[in-house]
Amino acid sequence: MIKGLGMMVFIGYLFLWVITPTYVYKQKWLVRVRAHTTSTYFGTQGPTMLLYTFPVLFMAVMGSVYIHLRKKANQNRYKGEKEASPDNLSIWRRPMIIKGLGIVSKIELAFFVMFIALIVWSFTTYLHVSFANITHKSAAKKGEEVWQSKLDSVALRFGLIGNLCLAFLFFPVTRGSTILSLFGLTSEASIKYHIWLGHIVMTLFTSHGVCYVIYWVVTKQTSEMLKWAKTDISNVAGELALVAGLVMWATTFPRIRRKMFEVFFYAHHLYILFIVFFVFHVGIAYTSIMLPGFYLFMIDRFLRFLQSKGNARLVSARVLPCETLELNFSKSKELDYTPTSIIFVNVPSISKAQWHPFTITSSSNLEHEKLSVMIKSEGSWSRKLYQILSSPNSIDQLDVCIEGPYGPISTNFLRHDMLVMVSGGSGITPFISIFRELVYTTETLKCKAPKILLITAFKDSSDLTMLELLLPSSGAPIEFSKLELQIEAYVTREKQPAINDKKLVSTIWLKPNPSDAPITPVLGQNGWLWLGAIISCSFVTFLVSMGLVTRFYIYPIDKNTNKVYSYGSRAVLNMLLICVSLMVTCYMGFWWNKKRNGMDSKQIQNMEGATPVSSPNSWFYNADRELESVPQQSLFQSTNVHFGERPDLKRILFEQKESSVGVLVCGPKKMRHEVANICSSGLASNLHFESISFSW
Repeated sequence: MIKGLGMMVFIGYLFLWVITPTYVYKQKWLVRVRAHTTSTYFGTQGPTMLLYTFPVLFMAVMGSVYIHLRKKANQNRYKGEKEASPDNLSIWRRPMIIKGLGIVSKIELAFFVMFIALIVWSFTTYLHVSFANITHKSAAKKGEEVWQSKLDSVALRFGLIGNLCLAFLFFPVTRGSTILSLFGLTSEASIKYHIWLGHIVMTLFTSHGVCYVIYWVVTKQTSEMLKWAKTDISNVAGELALVAGLVMWATTFPRIRRKMFEVFFYAHHLYILFIVFFVFHVGIAYTSIMLPGFYLFMIDRFLRFLQSKGNARLVSARVLPCETLELNFSKSKELDYTPTSIIFVNVPSISKAQWHPFTITSSSNLEHEKLSVMIKSEGSWSRKLYQILSSPNSIDQLDVCIEGPYGPISTNFLRHDMLVMVSGGSGITPFISIFRELVYTTETLKCKAPKILLITAFKDSSDLTMLELLLPSSGAPIEFSKLELQIEAYVTREKQPAINDKKLVSTIWLKPNPSDAPITPVLGQNGWLWLGAIISCSFVTFLVSMGLVTRFYIYPIDKNTNKVYSYGSRAVLNMLLICVSLMVTCYMGFWWNKKRNGMDSKQIQNMEGATPVSSPNSWFYNADRELESVPQQSLFQSTNVHFGERPDLKRILFEQKESSVGVLVCGPKKMRHEVANICSSGLASNLHFESISFSW
């Protein structure tokens, strides 16, 4: 019922965008709405916030309630017999490879086409309505030719359509978004939507600016470029916003982003200047159209800032010879997350500003007091971290800050009879957490789990040690005798096993600092009702404070004419009130939850010294030695290693005859596209594709 209500509001919100460019909406409906809602407390800003801001925030709050109830239902199901729920949208989830878009499902493609249709409809309708009023007579009154007036209209409409896209731009990057979760999406999987929207937004805004520059030049109004009107559009602010946007846009293209990631990372912080000057450019009343997405992003961003201020308790690090680390953190028992979730890691000794996402390899159900991530030494940041922990004189303390975890609300792997997990290199990372979760399902819940076929490709034999991460490094040995597991590992660059002269797999135990604390539940993933309360309370606080300021300070000066009080001053006041309302409410909610979680968390005891322990040589390197435990022996016996060849994915997938085979793939783009093509070919209706994003 709650989800249905949210969907109805969402449909109404989309319908509002459909009718926004029409003559009927602007000249009739909007006039009536303003006549009934414009007041001395909110002025002309009130109707805009009622139509465009309130519905989105209402959906966010309803989403919080829905996700909380759904999570409770899942927990109750865990306590009893866990059953798989059918996937009624399996046909629509089938993958398609679209040039320029990559792998998309039919649902995603349908929404993308509808959004493009909305843009085209809005642009053409805006032009149709505006061109109808442009005549030789109207152009002559302005001292222009008809084509010049039409150029002015086109330039303005580019900006209006850009605002439409800007309204949706921040939803995908709100990591703790209840709206994304309401539609079964995650921020990590939705980044591509942010990228698409970003390109569209900057294309439209650049066209908006270029057309106006041409218009001002041909009509000899170049002085307009330096205009900062008191109660009208500020052109200078718009130009500054466009410059900030262009700098961000230039650093997003793949060649620059991959080769100079830090440039991309730091340049993206220009979004603050972009938004501030955008508000100055169009005024705070019109900004309310795109406010809800950015408002939710600001709440999410400040909560993440509060969480990241303290150091997390790093218990140990497992160092693999393939230049890979597994970091093991202490966590409270109350913190839970789903497989394939991620956390963001910051090591101040390497860089205080850089936060890097990594996929969690542990299971919160199986490992109640530990959270683990795998880090492959690829970029400069991860190489420095590997060097610090793998050096002969390794440190015994390391300050680490954590943000997250973030991930899907729930997973439904049990709906399949078999899971085929295809990975390339460190793409195995999310499958480690899935494997451990399924071990919990079979061994603890005593439920039947699907068969598992893990197909993994590595460049070198040293990478085979990543398979050791399927088993936790510490704690009671896990059993998975009831789980049908088969691993097919392919080493592509070696014809035969390497000589056994590699470094040992070692575990380094680290001492805690007095300020270290276990990773505890935060608002959002582990406090949806609190997040909904913060969204609603902060917005109510802003409305009350804005209403009082408008009624007793701005209204006596302006009388709702919007011709006396400065747009810039009004924008500054509103931005200040938004920030204060948001920060105070977020801090109070975060502080209360932290205090409550602190009472339940165990106090960390200082250790006298580090106790580094080296494990014997990898069981993949030395198959002849006596295996240490039954789980390791079972894992080894389930593994076939193939040297000097690549997996024949088409043959392997078509050989699976179970009625429902879930195909999960994580790895290089070429591998993902190959698997997607196989599953979407229609030659095997039992294959259900799912691409998994990961970070390492």
